[in-house]
Amino acid sequence: MGLFDFLKKEEEKPEKADKLTVDDEGIEEEELDDAVDLEDDDDMDAKSAPDDRETRGPFDISEASPAKRYVDLGALRIPAREGLGLRLEVEEKTKRLVAVALDYKESTMQIQAFAAPRSTGLWHSIMAQLAEQVRKQGGTAEEVEGILGPVLDTKIPVVIKGAASNQTRSARFFGVDGPRWFLRGVLTGKALRDEATRVELVELFRSVVVVRGEAPLPPRELLTLVVPKAMADPTSKTATEDAASGEAEQA
Repeated sequence: MGLFDFLKKEEEKPEKADKLTVDDEGIEEEELDDAVDLEDDDDMDAKSAPDDRETRGPFDISEASPAKRYVDLGALRIPAREGLGLRLEVEEKTKRLVAVALDYKESTMQIQAFAAPRSTGLWHSIMAQLAEQVRKQGGTAEEVEGILGPVLDTKIPVVIKGAASNQTRSARFFGVDGPRWFLRGVLTGKALRDEATRVELVELFRSVVVVRGEAPLPPRELLTLVVPKAMADPTSKTATEDAASGEAEQA
């Protein structure tokens, strides 16, 4: 699972339209490169992040506050918050953890962290490629300015039993380029309609800590996630809640 699976035409039940998976499996890198006319390579390579990223997040592990408590998921550390549901998404073929899904106030935010170049960014080029792929599938994609910078609002046709339907999936894609990492979020649900909820989830996204590690990795390589002890314990009745409280660790 990588960056573009949300856009793949898969059979879906209508009630599942808001479920997200975002992957680039099966999409050739050459196809992605050809999908966008890069009129200004410098703009596409520029990093995209809020001016106050180092102080307000998303944070690199070197910038994280040691006083705060987090759920340790390996490459990602998520702050514990009352009312927050945390799910780990698993790639069916490889059984590896590929994303974190946060459920909060009738909304879902999927988060993934990727390796990135040291001096250039990924979000501008990825956003352009996402928009092109959405439009190829008959959907709409609009770049707007959000709290974090440029974001992509999309509506993607839902395919049911191999046939097109009148239904669409709405999602907002956003990303932040950090030091040698790229953090990507996908927002669905109530937060797309309610500004107050959206602001809360963006602030939650900004409180995430990324643990890039020192190993050399190619750009866009998914950073490794791990299962917290509480969530791995099948005897725990409230494993997710335990992970967000008892198993929370300091960064």
